[in-house]
Parts: sequence; structure tokens; C-alpha cells
Amino acid sequence: MKYLVHLARVLVGLLFIVSGFIKLNDPVGFSFKLEEYFSPPVLDLPFLEPYALAIALFVVVLEVILGVTLLLGYLRKPTLWTLLATIVFFTFLTLYSAVTGKVTDCGCFGDALKLTPWQSFYKDVALLVLILVLLAGSKYINPIGSRLFRAGATALALVACILFANYVLNHLPWIDFRPYHIGASIPEGMVIPEDAPAPVYEYDWKFRIDGEEQIITTNGEYPEVEGEFVEVADTREIRAGYEPPIHDFTLEREGVDYAGEILTRPQLLMVISYDLDKSHAPAFKALARYTDSAAALGYSVIGMSASSQEAVDALKAANGLDFPFYFSDQTTLKTIVRSNPGVLRLERGIIRQKLHYNDLEELELQPLTEAARYNMPLKKSLDSIMELDQKYRAEAHQGDFSNWGLQMEIDSSNIAWIDSVIAVNGYPGKSQVGGETSKAAWYVIQHSNRIDEFLPQIEGAARAGELPFRLYAMMLDRQLMRQGEPQIYGTQGTSFYMGSPPEKVDMIWPVAQPGKVDSLRKAAGFDQPLEDYGRELFGEDFVYRNYTIEQAREMWAKQNIQQ
Repeated sequence: MKYLVHLARVLVGLLFIVSGFIKLNDPVGFSFKLEEYFSPPVLDLPFLEPYALAIALFVVVLEVILGVTLLLGYLRKPTLWTLLATIVFFTFLTLYSAVTGKVTDCGCFGDALKLTPWQSFYKDVALLVLILVLLAGSKYINPIGSRLFRAGATALALVACILFANYVLNHLPWIDFRPYHIGASIPEGMVIPEDAPAPVYEYDWKFRIDGEEQIITTNGEYPEVEGEFVEVADTREIRAGYEPPIHDFTLEREGVDYAGEILTRPQLLMVISYDLDKSHAPAFKALARYTDSAAALGYSVIGMSASSQEAVDALKAANGLDFPFYFSDQTTLKTIVRSNPGVLRLERGIIRQKLHYNDLEELELQPLTEAARYNMPLKKSLDSIMELDQKYRAEAHQGDFSNWGLQMEIDSSNIAWIDSVIAVNGYPGKSQVGGETSKAAWYVIQHSNRIDEFLPQIEGAARAGELPFRLYAMMLDRQLMRQGEPQIYGTQGTSFYMGSPPEKVDMIWPVAQPGKVDSLRKAAGFDQPLEDYGRELFGEDFVYRNYTIEQAREMWAKQNIQQ
């Protein structure tokens, strides 16, 4: 019994110290796990959620101190009974998680070691047995050193825990066990190997056979039975498939995920706030100075949040933040950085720096050369595409269409190439290839008959600041005119030759909101009112007339020649 007690004493003591230290290294992360337990779907104790961090700190410090006092043999009875109460409580939580499936990871060892609920439960049962052994053989737990030494060592451990907790709370975890640690590649962390095991599901198929309903269970294949199919009654995952370390990272705007394109940017600065209402608001004023400097030096700057667009717009206006925000899952953002807000600096998707808002002065920024700033092979290719796009258009504008067939062949080749680029990299905007070159793909698409296919990407790039918004406005108007619908910004004009003898009629294609079009134009980046633009387009003698869409469609149908 004596040796069994000694073994149990060492195992329990070290396990409590290690488990407590791992969680003490990341008390914010443990508090997120407690919030999950306190939430209505789990234990339904929402009144405890505001105190999750305080409870997390108390629990993890208690774990460490219990491990220390057990190894020292200090305050033997209080230590043993507190250990028993603690492990009984943990065993209940892990059993509840295992049976209900409401919490898939207990957080016992933070992010350092992931255990399933049942593994956690069995671990706690083993600890419970060892602690019962310690209680039964408590007389064999001999103290180490003098009482003063034991008290001093315990006090020293408590002070060390408090100082360490204060450091990680005001900075970041000392050791980062998460898949978003410095040096990690986010794109590589999202890859699923070709030979990775796929999940296996069971399907319950309900059939009506001989007038009676029966359930046929398969692993996915349709049952070969004679009867009338009713429904799929239930689906269960019986074996989980491979899940990559990073499986829920997205950068969304209006339902479109731009993560693939943004993570290819050579130099990227991310400002992350999982919940703007819970963020340290004063930090954003300081952040604005750093993000402005980063943008001036050539870095691409974005924000990430799970808050509403209204909250994001209010934050940007209040703090002068001049960069786009993308929506991402709140749990993912909590995992990426334990600071609200926090900052990441990436190089082509690889995390090079991660900072708490208290450490912004440590942000490493340097002027970027063109080669470091852009995807140079892509930029050079797009510059060449731009030249080809304009190769014979100047001649055509002068009335010489002798080479127009060649231009059409070039356009066909160009749009196929642009299609392949966007499929891999997303729209090649200013962060990838620079402001002027970012227009190349736009020109190619604008001169194609596939505007409707690429308009969502053009809109996304414009709203993200990767392309001048006025270019999106022009393309949208062109597509609406082609569809015979009113345009929005009044950028598209056309000429008809009507009647006999033919008489030229110049027209700004009808706009949807004539009374608001000039304000819409200004907001989109156009510096001319609609009437001035019409005179620039058709000559000083042009007089703007607000045709209805029905009139325009009728003229289109009767036209002899359309420009």
C-alpha cells in the first residue's frame, strides 16, 4: 500500500501541476471553454458567463497549488479532500459531455492535447481511483522539509502563478499550442491529404413493404428492397473522417469567401476582433496609426470580425480605420489570437507575427519593394494582357476595322486566361499586382460577353478596395443595358440610327433613379454629373433626355445601327 500511495502521489501531483500549468498558459482559452459549458444548450447557467475568466483563473491556479501541496505533503487533509471534490466535479462534467455530446472537448489540457469526452471521462475515473487510494493511505503521505519550507514553497508557487497569469492575460500565451502559431501556414493547415479517411455514415431508410413501414439501415447505398420509399428517417456519423488542423477559416463578404485569394498576398496585416462589443475599444485608436503606416509601406491590411456590418461600420467611422473587414466564425477568431483586438502579420499565408493590443509597438514593418509587395509573375503577365487588350482598339476607334478580327481572337484568348487566374487566385486586385495592373482583368472582362459570370468577383474586389468601385459601377451598368434593364450609375450611352433617311439619336441609357443618379455617381467615384458626362461622351451639343426604359427598348428593337 505504501508504494502504491507514493506512486499515486507523484502521478496525481504532477498531472494536476501539468494540467493546471497548460491551462494557466492560456486562461482566456479555458474561459471560452467554460462559457461553452455555461451556455443554454449545455448546463444552462448563463449568469456565470460574465465570470468565466475569473472562474478559469481560480480553477487553474487551484489545480497547480493542489499538485504542489500534494507533492510537498503540506496541508495533507485539506489537499486530499479538495482533490477529491475537484475530481468528482470534473468527472461529472466529462461524463455529461460524453453522454450528451454537447461539448466535444473538455479542455482538460487546453490545446496541447485534445481528448474526446469519453477519453477525458476515463482519465478522470483513473484520477478518482488514485485519489481514493491517497485518502485510504494518507498516513503514508509524509511531508517534505520543514513546515516553513512547505509554506514558503506553496506561497512561492502561488505568487508565480499570479505573475504568470498576469503576463499571459496582458500579452499572449507563452506557448502557443494552436494551429495558428507563429510559423504556421494557414493554407497548408487547411489541406486534406488525398489518402485521408473519409467519414462513415449510417442511413436509416424508411420503406412501406406489404403495407407496413420498415427501417432499412445502410452505410449510404440505396437499399435493394421491394417496396415504396417513404423517407430517410435518420443519418448518423459512425466514424469520423480526417479533420485538418484548420478547418473553419473563412473570410467572407456578402456570402462570398475570399480566403483563398487573400492568403496568397505577399504581405498581409490582419486586425482580428471576434466581438466588437467585447473588445478593448481604446486599442483601435492606436491600431489606426499602425494600419495606416502598414498600408503606406505597401502591406495589404484587412479586418476580421464576427460582428454585424453595422457594428463594423460604426467602429471604422469612430476610429478612422481605412481597411475592409471580413466576416469569420467567432470560435475561429477566438482560436487565432487571444486578444480582442489582436494583430497578425502574414507572408503568403504564413504567420510571421502575432500580437496582443498591448504589444503593438513590437509590430515589425518595413518599406516593401515591388518584388516583395506583389506577385510579380502575375503582375507581368497582366501587364502584357493589358497591352494585348488595347492592341487594335485604337485603330477601331479611328474607324479602321481592318484588324478587328485579330482583336477578337486576342480577346477570346485573354478571357480564357483571366478565367484560369481568377479560378486559382481570385480577382487579381491591387494587393496582388498593384493599383494600375489591377484594372487589366477588368478591361478583359468588360470587353467580353461573359460579364454576368464575373460580375460577382468584380463586385467583391471593388467592395474590398482591390479595384476602383467606379469600374464595378461601369461593368454593372453595361450588363444591365445588355439585359435591357435600367442602369444604376448612368455610365453607358449608345447611339441609334432611326427612321428613313436614318437620323442619329444619342442616348444615355435610362437610369433607375434619375433623381438620385448624381449622388450615386459621386459615391461610386465619378466626378461629373450625368449631363456633363453625356456631353463628354457625345459632344458639347448633346442634350440629356430622360428616356423611359420602354422607349429605349422600342428604339433598340427598331434600330438600324447600334454603336
